[in-house]
Amino acid sequence: MNRILITIVVIAIILSVGFFAWTHICKTDWCRIFPWQKTLLTNQAFVNDKLKLEFPLPGEVITSPLTVKGEARGTWYFEASFPVKILDASGNVLGVVPAQAKSDWMTNEFVPFEVTLSFITPATIMGTLVLEKDNPSGLPQFADSVSIPIRFSK
Repeated sequence: MNRILITIVVIAIILSVGFFAWTHICKTDWCRIFPWQKTLLTNQAFVNDKLKLEFPLPGEVITSPLTVKGEARGTWYFEASFPVKILDASGNVLGVVPAQAKSDWMTNEFVPFEVTLSFITPATIMGTLVLEKDNPSGLPQFADSVSIPIRFSK
């Protein structure tokens, strides 16, 4: 009886440590198999059903001027552009610029973009890169955005 109890306790400890490592340490797309994790973080890009961001990667250290490269669904553009913002940790806007489509944006497929964003040096170390779906109507049901955590070089 003691042997079975010890075995169960050891297995429970191993499973607990494994689950912790899987959810808190693992950073590759092989670890992102849980259904609630809809965003893949790979060594190459930030990818979800709306955007494929090649640079900067989440958590990356950035400096001004920042070149943002990636692809967005054609539905994110209006007149071939959408706004890109950079915020400090307090939510202050440090810079805003429109990302321009590099090919035909009248599609539901991914369309490449590249934009250079200059910003003032923030007082905070952390910040957020925000890519917003262009919404000329102003109606909330058409609004959408993706936020990427970034770090500022000091």
